[in-house]
Amino acid sequence: MPIKKLFIANRGEIAVRIIRAARDLGITTVQAYSAADAESLAVKIADEAVEIGPPQAAKSYLNIEAVVAAAKAAGADAVHPGYGFLAESAAFADAVASAGMVFVGPDAETIRTMGDKVAAREAAASAGVPTVPGSAGRIDDVEEAKRLAAEIGYPVMIKAAAGGGGRGIRIATDEAEFEQHFTTASTEAQAAFGDGGLYVEKVIEAARHIEVQVLGDGTDAIHCFERECSLQRRRQKVWEEAPSAALDPATRQTLCASAVALTKAVRYRGAGTLEYLYDDRTGDFYFIEMNTRIQVEHPVTEWITGIDLVAEMLRIAGGEPLRIAQDDVTLKGHAIEVRLNAEDPANQFMPFPGVVSDLRVPGGPGIRFDTMLYSGYAIPPFYDSLLGKLIVWGEDRDQAIARLLRALAELEIAGVKTTAPLFSALARDEDVRANAVHTRWLEAWLETNSDKLISE
Repeated sequence: MPIKKLFIANRGEIAVRIIRAARDLGITTVQAYSAADAESLAVKIADEAVEIGPPQAAKSYLNIEAVVAAAKAAGADAVHPGYGFLAESAAFADAVASAGMVFVGPDAETIRTMGDKVAAREAAASAGVPTVPGSAGRIDDVEEAKRLAAEIGYPVMIKAAAGGGGRGIRIATDEAEFEQHFTTASTEAQAAFGDGGLYVEKVIEAARHIEVQVLGDGTDAIHCFERECSLQRRRQKVWEEAPSAALDPATRQTLCASAVALTKAVRYRGAGTLEYLYDDRTGDFYFIEMNTRIQVEHPVTEWITGIDLVAEMLRIAGGEPLRIAQDDVTLKGHAIEVRLNAEDPANQFMPFPGVVSDLRVPGGPGIRFDTMLYSGYAIPPFYDSLLGKLIVWGEDRDQAIARLLRALAELEIAGVKTTAPLFSALARDEDVRANAVHTRWLEAWLETNSDKLISE
């Protein structure tokens, strides 16, 4: 049955985004909030709002029992987890379903399979999707792991089986580093995810990060083309664009077809993203993981395809079959998104919460600003520093970059420092403009270009 009342178990700009998509579909919204978010934009614009706990995420947004109880008490028939927090928690999906509500996303079994990096690699291999050379499963014994690392060749990456967000990852260039990092990675993974399981894979030097957006209804699936997310700092994406200027049409078709094959194989329901490493020196690509949720960078895909991904999630969760055929998905123009964080890029990206004393939002052709900000808003210090996403579209990549510079020049978020100067500098950089980047390029660039962040 179509969703009538939606409980939003998240905060910030993604909560605002979900409210707007739901309202377009005539769905009543209930916004969850912690005590720290009582004055948030999402609370102000939702039809209803319910406090679920104190500022600490562990006692509010990550408290499954409290979230499910609040959703049930509000009379919601569905729960949207957004991204982060409980979005990829199989236990949360199970709890929502057990309470008689619809979880807007894949079922718990799919989340468990694709959320475990080892199980996801096995599923990919079964679907004929290439994976990075590495361990066939979890490795708990460091001696066995060292033998495998020597076999596939250094450098290798030690990764948390249940990881995400760049945590629980270490790169070893030799056996001595490997032994040291193996224990550290396991400890970090256990602390972050409650699971210290590890696996090992080959490091693809100077790789690009390419991901494919998919939609599935549990039976059928389509792709909505790819995004490139190679500009990263500490394995966190900061600049994303669609499509990837590094792919030729034949590679794009093969890559996206592999994503659809895996999506169908796991009977995926909702919006998801399959992430790959791409070696543009050889043309080879390798599946690395699937994110079983909406992504932060979904707006660039929406702009080049004209598809409202959040609305499609809600339709599918409400029982509708996939209403878009693959032949109906066309690619138009080029889109870029930059993540505006409350951080000072000139001071080692130190967090900078505060009060937004004034806000000037850029406009004009090809500009979109997804944010939780308003003038007078006090940014809570308890959560991720993401303030919003500036998204631009152009007929081609050059026009998109020009519009990004225009939008950044117009944007003003007074009272706090943001990462805007970083993006102004990157948009003028010759390598970025030529798309001559890879996943480790930005960190090397930051070591020698800090002066550009100060002068911007």
